[in-house]
Amino acid sequence: MRLALLVLAAIGLMVLGTSCSREPGYRTDATVKDIMDSVVDPNADFLWNSVSSVTTLQGTVDKAPRTDDEWREVRRHAIALMEATNMLRIPGRAVARPGEKASDPRIEEQPEAIQSFINRDRATWEKAADGLYDTTALILKAIDAKNVDGILNAGDLIDRACETCHLKYWYPKQYELQQKNRPTGSERGSQ
Repeated sequence: MRLALLVLAAIGLMVLGTSCSREPGYRTDATVKDIMDSVVDPNADFLWNSVSSVTTLQGTVDKAPRTDDEWREVRRHAIALMEATNMLRIPGRAVARPGEKASDPRIEEQPEAIQSFINRDRATWEKAADGLYDTTALILKAIDAKNVDGILNAGDLIDRACETCHLKYWYPKQYELQQKNRPTGSERGSQ
């Protein structure tokens, strides 16, 4: 009886030890497109629109967070955008749902092609996500310092990080066309 209890205890400890050392499982039901549409785009838009200057016939209207509550709200959107980059890095996440097609196939790659690009070079995909994380961290630093100019400057960097990724994965044909039609150094000098 004592031996049976020891064996059961040993088995229990092995099972417990095995289950504790497993990698955490991730659920990837949401696609990259879902995360872009639901988390990345709305939060990036909020950050870009949080600081602006609009001139009309009636004058100039400057928009920026002023109260603690407004600064907290802008900060929430920066945190959400930063964390979205971690969601994009989770292995096994599909670009789109089966059967989904590009909005404009003349410009955008089909989801299957984008998935193939990502799968062939996962390190570059993760580097692009890290670039968005890092630039959003700059905007977060500006928010914490209540630095309106810093938000504007970091907002431009976020736009560049997004566009760099999109040119690589979503519409590389457009990028190739731009590069092909771009004047060479000697042509630029003669214009």
